Amino acid sequence: MTDEIWKRDEIESPCVKICVIHPDARLCLGCLRTPDEIATWSRKSPQERRQIMSELADRAPALTKPREGRRRRKERGRSQTD
Repeated sequence: MTDEIWKRDEIESPCVKICVIHPDARLCLGCLRTPDEIATWSRKSPQERRQIMSELADRAPALTKPREGRRRRKERGRSQTD
């Protein structure tokens, strides 16, 4: 895929090509949209897209809690049994 699709003027998008959905918050780590918003983005009106984009900054705090990795869960489990 070329980058031309990302440069089209008719579709405003907050996409930054970091497409990873946070498992708990259910938000894209790159653009902060929900999977449903991403899937239906091209079918939304410009007004709907602008409305969503205006709300994205408010969603960032949902991602500030660090995810606990396997090692940390394992360590925590050991300390609770000690």
